[in-house]
Amino acid sequence: MATKKKPAGKKPAAKKAVAPAKKPAAKKAAKPKVKRTPNAGFMKAMTPSTMLAAVVGAMPLPRTEVVKKVWEYIKKNKLQDAINKRMINADEKLREIFGKAQVSMFEMTKIINRHLK
Repeated sequence: MATKKKPAGKKPAAKKAVAPAKKPAAKKAAKPKVKRTPNAGFMKAMTPSTMLAAVVGAMPLPRTEVVKKVWEYIKKNKLQDAINKRMINADEKLREIFGKAQVSMFEMTKIINRHLK
C-alpha cells in the first residue's frame, strides 16, 4: 500500500496555552464631579498702574479681566502681527507698558502683572 507523506517543511502548529481569563479590576467608587473653583489669587481685584489704566480703566479688576481688556484693545486697534499672530505690535500706550515695540502674547501677561498692585 502507498502511504501519503506530509510535506517536509511543515510541522503541525503547537497549541498555545490559553491564559486564564482575567477578572476585571474592582472599580473605585466614582467621585461626583465637582465644579472647579477659581483660584482666589486670580480673582482678587488689583489696581492697575497709571500707564495700564489708560488701556483698561482705573477701576480695580482681577488679573483675568485685565488680560481680557488688553486683548480687546489689541484686537480693536489691530495690533496683532499679521504674519506671526503670537506677537503683539505695541502702539504708544502699550509701548509705555511693555517697554519695547513688540512682545509675544506670553511675555505680555508677565509684563502686565508687573503693572498690577
